[in-house]
Amino acid sequence: MMSEKYTIARFTKDKAHFEILVKPNKALSYRTGKISGITEVLATDLIFVDANKGKKASEEQMQSVFETTNPHEIADIILKKGTLQLTTEQRHKMIDDKRKQIIDFISRQAVDPKTKLPHPPLRIENAMKQVRYPIDPYKPVEEQARDIVKLLRPILPLRIEQISLSVTIPVQYAARAYGSIKSFGQIRKEEWRADGSWYGIIEMSAGVYASFLNKLGHITKGNGQTKIIN
Repeated sequence: MMSEKYTIARFTKDKAHFEILVKPNKALSYRTGKISGITEVLATDLIFVDANKGKKASEEQMQSVFETTNPHEIADIILKKGTLQLTTEQRHKMIDDKRKQIIDFISRQAVDPKTKLPHPPLRIENAMKQVRYPIDPYKPVEEQARDIVKLLRPILPLRIEQISLSVTIPVQYAARAYGSIKSFGQIRKEEWRADGSWYGIIEMSAGVYASFLNKLGHITKGNGQTKIIN
């Protein structure tokens, strides 16, 4: 029953196994939140214990595990919490996308210990080809990136260096700037002052420091104040 047209999503709990037949690209879009209509995804409303053999799950089995017999509610759980069997094309694309995310992460987060500057993405990509790390499409970017950095160090000097900054943003820019600066690191301390300005201490990777300054300067028209405190 598995084909490029349809694929299987599986869910197992307490040794009870369930499967649904889905459209590959729609199912992946649903799982990643790009679409929300479950009916777009399902090839059939049937819930199986073995889709390849056409063995359907009983109402008793479904009720016991999912506390419902509604096929759409069950399919939603299977797609979000179970495993989705990918087509070859999907897997290759997911691995390629994850590789690009990892390269971008390393380029932004890690620096050359000698120059304190980040390595260009192409240099990182070429070094990764040498270590042949098997990219996992499901494993978090940060986790894989840190493993890869360890493997790259013998051929490419890398260090994920953290810095702490004190940041002051004038009142007229504070609300807008706050949402943007949070994405660059972790806010360790913050306070909204009596005049409406914002002050905080942010810990971030040294590799994103230049990008942070550019972003802050753009939002505050050069009126934000920063100081490295470690």
